[in-house]
Amino acid sequence: MISTILIILAVVYFLKNLLVDVKVSNPLENSGEGDPTIVSGKFTPKLLVKYNGSDDPKIFMAVKGNVYDVTNGAAFYGPGGPYENFAGRDASRGLALNSFDPSVLTPLDQPLDTLNNLSATEKESLESWEEHFENKYRLVGTLHNETELEATSEPTKEKSS
Repeated sequence: MISTILIILAVVYFLKNLLVDVKVSNPLENSGEGDPTIVSGKFTPKLLVKYNGSDDPKIFMAVKGNVYDVTNGAAFYGPGGPYENFAGRDASRGLALNSFDPSVLTPLDQPLDTLNNLSATEKESLESWEEHFENKYRLVGTLHNETELEATSEPTKEKSS
């Protein structure tokens, strides 16, 4: 009986020490590769394009007017990934059409795509993608036409605490 109690106490002690050494990490705590600066705010296509994983280590993508930080999904959205042409861009039409073709991307000097000519199936596909991004990635801003923002407006940079 005493040996059973001692064995149980030894196992509990071992597990307690093992669990204390395990660190829990939060990927949102420092998703900027050591850079505590969080970029957020209002983006235009020309401001968003620099967050493509090549020009800046952060990777942002817009879906239906919302801009998401997809840096944690760099294997998919970063350079060399299957969705790399969507990095730093409004990916809405491409996601709706399930197309990686660069021709589905609106040119940077053109107004944002209104998506009003999508079929019901394409809209449903886009809604599914939007839900995926809302649940998986951090929202960092919204996408606007150049004419909607003042010429001096840029995303704000905040220091994380």
